[in-house]
Amino acid sequence: MAKKPKKQQQSGGTPATVALTAAGTAFTVHAYEHDPASASASYGEEAAEALGVSPDRVFKTLVADVDGTLTVAVVPVAGSLDLKALASAVGGKRATMADPAAAERTTGYVRGGISPLGQRKRLRTVLDASARSHPTICVSAGRRGLEVELAPTDLAALTGALFAEIGRE
Repeated sequence: MAKKPKKQQQSGGTPATVALTAAGTAFTVHAYEHDPASASASYGEEAAEALGVSPDRVFKTLVADVDGTLTVAVVPVAGSLDLKALASAVGGKRATMADPAAAERTTGYVRGGISPLGQRKRLRTVLDASARSHPTICVSAGRRGLEVELAPTDLAALTGALFAEIGRE
């Protein structure tokens, strides 16, 4: 019996961009030169600055543990994640940041490049409600130095995300 050919990613594609293309979603990829020295600061702030995009339109993808279940939180890089609000949004009692190794293993992405799209295992996702105030937002495209810009409603539809006020300034 002949083997089925493996699906190949587009040249330079990531699981996130492949998922967007497969879904027929409109998006724009923005690449920038990632500076490894900036890792001590914030990957998201580095992206906003490198792309010349307001930090309230660039969103970071964080993985939290809500009552033993890994959950993705997508919040503006200009602020931080409110863990209590995240837990409440998904009907949980307590949330903590996930172990970085568990987040990488579960999503298939490295820290600083975790995308809410194209994850190895689809996790429940919560998108900060502030995303709705922008026609498009930027999120990681699946590796450091690569962002994808898309409508927040498209991101929510593709990830099954719910909108909730989970960010704080």
